[in-house]
Amino acid sequence: MQGYIAFPDISPDLFSLQIGSFNFALRWYALAYIAGLLIGWRIVVALMRRPALWKDGSAPMLPGQVEAMLTWVILGVILGGRIGFVLFYQPDRYLADPAQILRIWEGGMSFHGGMVGVILAGVLFCRKHAIPMLPTADAVALAVPPGLFLGRIANFINAELWGRPSTLPFAVAFPGEAAQTCPGVVGVCARHPSQLYEAGLEGLLLGLILFLLYRRGGLQHGGLLLGTFLAGYGASRFFVELFRQADAQFISPGNPMGYVLQIAGSGLSMGQVLSLPMIVLGLSFALTARRRNPPA
Repeated sequence: MQGYIAFPDISPDLFSLQIGSFNFALRWYALAYIAGLLIGWRIVVALMRRPALWKDGSAPMLPGQVEAMLTWVILGVILGGRIGFVLFYQPDRYLADPAQILRIWEGGMSFHGGMVGVILAGVLFCRKHAIPMLPTADAVALAVPPGLFLGRIANFINAELWGRPSTLPFAVAFPGEAAQTCPGVVGVCARHPSQLYEAGLEGLLLGLILFLLYRRGGLQHGGLLLGTFLAGYGASRFFVELFRQADAQFISPGNPMGYVLQIAGSGLSMGQVLSLPMIVLGLSFALTARRRNPPA
């Protein structure tokens, strides 16, 4: 094994308190969710306070309505993310014991499921309050990347969702028996830090692209930022899946790469299969927005 980076000694818990027999712990992962939602909320509020940014000089909703929408979004993230994980990744396990579905503190959330949950929550909220959907979706899209960045950093701290074995000098030796079980590897097994790849692509790069579009009047084109986010996230996730270790339930002796769709000796992972519709839908939104409102 060539050089590698030892996993940093960071506890998954920010702090913990023992009160009698009850142990309360605040985990970095939970903090990432909370911080991401709060940052996104403040970004959307700031956008709604600047009507000049929007087409016809009118923001789609009042700043005070954003807080009400946040409640719907939180429910969409939690319910959609959990249900998506159950249906996409481990349906047999949870259908055999449905009570486990409620144990969200044990982990198991799907971004694609959470995204569907947020979309449904947003559609219902906008319909209830007669709020235009496309510009609202553009604002939300601009606010999401900070949360994605923090979430992927928390995945790294939790030493979860690591990548495939690698001999690159920046590969990381993640702790735990599962991470160190690499067929054909003698000694320490280092892996791609795929969580950090995703943090850089989904959080930093995609966030920068959306910010530049916003600075160039992107909110004037209903659906442009939404489409860019969907296509950008889908493409980023599709690429990182090339380096990310497949979930154990998809791996078998005849399918060591964990493909859910095999094509001529290669295939697609579950993350790639779920990302392809995002790319197509995102390009459709973005191209339609530009066609409907061509740049000057």
